[in-house]
Amino acid sequence: MIQYSRKCLNHFCKGREAFQGALVAGSTAKKVVVRRFDRETLTGFVNPFSYLQAQAVELLRPDGSLALLPYREIRSIAFVKDFTGDPEPSRVFLNRPKQEGLWVRMVFLDGEVMDGILPNNLLSWEAAGITVTPPEPDSNNQKVFVPREALRSVQVLGVVGSPLRVKRKKAPAEDQPTLF
Repeated sequence: MIQYSRKCLNHFCKGREAFQGALVAGSTAKKVVVRRFDRETLTGFVNPFSYLQAQAVELLRPDGSLALLPYREIRSIAFVKDFTGDPEPSRVFLNRPKQEGLWVRMVFLDGEVMDGILPNNLLSWEAAGITVTPPEPDSNNQKVFVPREALRSVQVLGVVGSPLRVKRKKAPAEDQPTLF
């Protein structure tokens, strides 16, 4: 990552009030597979900080073209490790998940069902949709974004690792002799 001094950033942002005093993130592009309802699957790259636009998703195709995909056409966007991996891993949890968060079941407009884990923090949820951890986090899919327009319903099946429960440490036994 390239780090710039504040003086350099101020000079670069001169005349751009939207960027004054803002921190510049390192450029990054994540591999994604976009599944659409009635069309072919698309592969490409997105910037995880700016890919969600007001009415569409910004996708950089492998050939270098930029595509704006409307939310109503998208079923899901999977952040993947590799484009050649398994495109359709397990869609539901076979037993209760261990990862902390909200265990949700999403029903798409076409009736397909998918489970996932939402973060247990309302501030991290996007307005355009929800980003979940899929049932098999060790598979090719690391995270999955689902637009709200693609869902018929979302049901919370459980809260895993609730912060309301505090683990109590056991007090040491009083009758145990000390060695020294």
